[in-house]
Amino acid sequence: MKQINNFINGQFVTGSGEAYENRYPATDEVISIVNAADKDDVDAAVTAAKKALDGPWGRMSVAERIALLRKLADGIQARFDEFLEAEVRDTGKPVSIASHIDIPRGAANFNIFADQIAATGAETFEMATPDGNGALNYSVRLPQGVIGVICPWNLPLLLMTWKVAPALACGNTVVVKPSEETPSTATLLGEVMQSVGIPDGVYNVVHGFGPDSAGEFLTSHPDVDALTFTGETRTGEAIMQAASKGVRPVSLELGGKNPGVVFDDADLDQTLEGLARSCFVNTGQVCLGTERLYVQRGIFDQVVEGLADKAKSYAYGDPFNPDTTMGPLISRKHLQKVQGYYDKAISAGATLIAGGGAPDVKGFEDGYWIQPTVWTGLSEQDAVVTEEIFGPCTHITPFDTEEEAIHLANNSPYGLATSIWTTNLSRAHRVAGKIDVGISWVNCWFLRDLRTPFGGAKRSGIGREGGVHSLEFYTELRNICVKL
Repeated sequence: MKQINNFINGQFVTGSGEAYENRYPATDEVISIVNAADKDDVDAAVTAAKKALDGPWGRMSVAERIALLRKLADGIQARFDEFLEAEVRDTGKPVSIASHIDIPRGAANFNIFADQIAATGAETFEMATPDGNGALNYSVRLPQGVIGVICPWNLPLLLMTWKVAPALACGNTVVVKPSEETPSTATLLGEVMQSVGIPDGVYNVVHGFGPDSAGEFLTSHPDVDALTFTGETRTGEAIMQAASKGVRPVSLELGGKNPGVVFDDADLDQTLEGLARSCFVNTGQVCLGTERLYVQRGIFDQVVEGLADKAKSYAYGDPFNPDTTMGPLISRKHLQKVQGYYDKAISAGATLIAGGGAPDVKGFEDGYWIQPTVWTGLSEQDAVVTEEIFGPCTHITPFDTEEEAIHLANNSPYGLATSIWTTNLSRAHRVAGKIDVGISWVNCWFLRDLRTPFGGAKRSGIGREGGVHSLEFYTELRNICVKL
């Protein structure tokens, strides 16, 4: 049985925590044993990361770090097939998705932030002084130090390198705690780190769970200087509480119950294609996914029928078959959660338009499969409409006026993302500015320029990452004033 170890101070180590099974979501078979880190292992990782700040890594120029980041991107691409297999085995997502999104973007993040750090300067101000000679103020960017990186399971490599790449670009060191569900690609990246010459201690990986495990040991460690996390809101609150000891900065991208808004002048073909992606892609396990959909009454029936047809069109099966378009959920526990909400919807009186259960996938009967699902008929107070499900499902509600649509979209404690579908340019700008979210898409979804700020409003997070905004989090600005 394959063993997945921790990566500490440039070496793969078993760790002294309790080992656990890693299962393939498509079949429920055990594919590896993960050797978890205990408190001493996490301490060793943090100590190694702290020491590396004063070693060769801390003495490198920006140009030298940039060169290593580009080698990391090339190293992932050189082992593309290994990363792809590891990601598909951990997540169960179809290779048709992972090969076009997860692995390419996971590698590209290193090049993107190499470009960003190379192009970002600092402020300089001249000021007057009483003696007339003046003074010069300038700022320098210094690394925060040791960054605790806690990653989710839905896009494991992509979202991990989204944090690790800018952290390393800025001269920090990292201790990564991958999700216990998806440990493989973070570990495999350790091999690439070794092969391209990243100094020992710069990149560390510790495996385990959250409370009373590696996650808690990392977030509560006094020598971790900043924490970045993507995941559910309750975990984010616990991390924020832990970070308050020592007054450490946090960047949190948390849960969502994202609204989509479709006006009656929308291009229906374009809209339905985009909504199918936003509601169902990656089996709905996308923090930016659309679980609430508001459609202007004049085209309500057309959108309901069209999205139902999309929901029924997916092909289940072997994730390594390029023809498969819908994979399983991440775990049996998550399957039970999502199916529980499907049952709640019917109990609450929803009209089931499509899906609602588990498909029969021949040869993969023990996998964690669920059908893409569309409902109508629930109130805005029902749990299915208010709580994040994180499955391939959406509830559709009609509206009449623009003001009503904005009110419905904002009627949530979450504020991560929205998609707005209309051919009226003035309306698009107007509504996008009034929905209380971190990102508004107009006539598209998941279209990301990685230089732009990314994050959530309200209970969907705190802080922004992306482009120079990542550098703001991963560096400490120091002002230097020189009297002339």
